[in-house]
Amino acid sequence: MGRTHSNAYNRLSNFFPELKFKPVLKTVCSRSPEKVKAFAEQWGYKSVETDWRSIVNRSDIDAIDICTPNDTHAEIAIAAAEAGKMILCEKPLAHSIEEGEKMVEVIEKTGVKNTVWYNYRRIPAVTLAKNIIDSGKLGKIFHYRANFLQDWTISPDLPQGGEGLWRLDVDAAGSGVTGDLLAHCIDTAMWLNGGIKDVSAVTETFIKERVHQSSGKMQKVGIDDACIFHCHFDNGSLGLFESTRYARGHKALYTFEINGEKASIRWDLHDMNRLEFFDHGDDSIVRGWRSILVTDADQPFMDKWWVPGLIIGYEHTFIHQLADFLSSLETGEDCRPTFMDALQTQKVCSEVIESAKSRSWKNTNVDWD
Repeated sequence: MGRTHSNAYNRLSNFFPELKFKPVLKTVCSRSPEKVKAFAEQWGYKSVETDWRSIVNRSDIDAIDICTPNDTHAEIAIAAAEAGKMILCEKPLAHSIEEGEKMVEVIEKTGVKNTVWYNYRRIPAVTLAKNIIDSGKLGKIFHYRANFLQDWTISPDLPQGGEGLWRLDVDAAGSGVTGDLLAHCIDTAMWLNGGIKDVSAVTETFIKERVHQSSGKMQKVGIDDACIFHCHFDNGSLGLFESTRYARGHKALYTFEINGEKASIRWDLHDMNRLEFFDHGDDSIVRGWRSILVTDADQPFMDKWWVPGLIIGYEHTFIHQLADFLSSLETGEDCRPTFMDALQTQKVCSEVIESAKSRSWKNTNVDWD
């Protein structure tokens, strides 16, 4: 994610010139001196570090962007907050609820600005879906369903652990598809449809053992390769979620559909600039699903980009969130999702895993406003 975030820092001022605050790429950190030097030269960072603690202690650093494996988020974020640094943190917030709660506690104590990179909120078509729901066009919502399907871990020869495959190592990742993919689905769902009250889940680890790159030995796989759960939202609607890395033919299929009393909407990451909309109020002879191409200047974020009809991509979502973060420094408002928001997603993810282990319904104790 370092490249994706760096692209946002580099491109922001070209398309959001009105912002008072501009990113200055002071330093970038990695454990590999050779790799971090090459990265800095490519993306325009003025210096390099190989120990994140050096960045926390630097007086010329105002904000720290955490793009590290999940098990390091808490330590870095807590130290950064205590040093008075603003924080932009990759998802999921933490390795566990306990770590997430500590992070939120320190953030609230220090008052530093913070956000978590749940970037799908800022896809213009998804933001438009939020606007449509908030307008009441759907009426009472009955169903929310989402899936996130990939296929990159099917081979049993794929190892776990190490720099590139830490997501397959439970000690580094905390969980598998639940914390990696479903976390995105859950954040989007609660942003669009309100808090998730309880969950009932099933998970599966299809390949039970893999070679660990740190030891070279065959070790038990502790992550979930696939997860399905259903749930109740606070508004009374039902939710159905599925994620897997074993759906051959799907590299990153993320979709959601919401069914309401008056209308329905659905969205597909593979056609991310479109939002599909069904309005039961249309005359029967023309009633049906319509496809809205979200490229006009009066649609979310699109006044910053190209002429109507020309699309944008995944990378633009990070520019949008960065713009909102810097704008929040002027307005004093939160740039959501905040650490507190992301903690609620962490709670759902944790209870999904616990539900699958115990084969029982679990309350999430989510506090969503």
